Amino acid sequence: MDECTVPSAATPSRVLAALFALALAAGLATVPSAAYADDVNGLSASPSNGTSRDGRTRFDYQASPGQDLTDAYLVRNTGTTRQKITVFGTDAFSNDDGDFALLDTVEQPSDVGAWITFSGKERVVLDLKPGAEKVVLFTVHVPDDATPGDHAGGVVVSAVSQDGSLTVDRRVATRIYLRVPGDLQAGLSVSGLQADYQQVVNPFDGSVQVTTTVTNTGNVALGANMVFGVNTWFGIGATDIVRQELPELLPGGSRTLTVTLPGVAQLGYLDAYVRMIPTVDPGALDPGPLREVSRDTVVIAWPWWLLAILVVALIVFAVIRLRRRSDEKRAAAWVAYTEAEAQRKAEASPDAADGAEAAPVGAGTGQPTP
Repeated sequence: MDECTVPSAATPSRVLAALFALALAAGLATVPSAAYADDVNGLSASPSNGTSRDGRTRFDYQASPGQDLTDAYLVRNTGTTRQKITVFGTDAFSNDDGDFALLDTVEQPSDVGAWITFSGKERVVLDLKPGAEKVVLFTVHVPDDATPGDHAGGVVVSAVSQDGSLTVDRRVATRIYLRVPGDLQAGLSVSGLQADYQQVVNPFDGSVQVTTTVTNTGNVALGANMVFGVNTWFGIGATDIVRQELPELLPGGSRTLTVTLPGVAQLGYLDAYVRMIPTVDPGALDPGPLREVSRDTVVIAWPWWLLAILVVALIVFAVIRLRRRSDEKRAAAWVAYTEAEAQRKAEASPDAADGAEAAPVGAGTGQPTP
């Protein structure tokens, strides 16, 4: 979002001053209109062709060192009270979350914001009745030592009012991008790629959480289309890919992303990857060829269900093996016993037979008893 309105408040001076830039950055990312939604102290501002809005959502320029540019900004009091409105230029930066943000009202710009003047002055003050509007002309002077690449900032409209004991600074801003030709370097990098497998009871319904940091290593503002995925053995996809759009990053800016990929089974070997295709915001100047970036990292998802099956199988195998050995020993002992018993009986049988036959012979040959 290139035009926005941002309410911010400060007690005598800087108590809430640091919140201005954060609030403005949030507004730049989320507010779809240049009008401040306040019936009493409403503001709106947009690029102009000199008489009315011209449909632009941002100021995009390409200029060489030493060159001057002129443009127009339409400012309107959409509130119901008379307002003194200050118009000025300021610099942009990437905040801790990587979002586009502008310096606070009291901070002095040093880049493109310092190149903007209004009839030779750093800022201009308008006194507008309810419903009144005014076209403000401004000049951008590119210094002789301007470095190649994108210089980002904003043209800001500010109206300060009292709300009880608070001083409220209501701001509307339109982004400005000025590209200085020369050695343009359009590049994004992926670093700190980490992946963790999240175990669940269902072995086929785990997830992989991927965290990575994207940094704009060039001198051109870029966004990106990103693809996160997980492969397993032989490059087979382990789950559906997840697509995510990376908002525009200013040169030197970075953003850390965390994406969860669901429905990943415990397959042991997993290869989590991220692919990133840099993009240019609609309306921005073409920076030339953009290079795709990809990174991957290995994750081990222990298949506990398979290991459990193997453990049970080993236990069953061991029990069966032990019982078989025990049965074999008992069988061998029984065979040995029966063989020994048979041999014993065989050895004892001849003597018994001879004794049985000798008794009748002796009785038959003896003398009769008197």
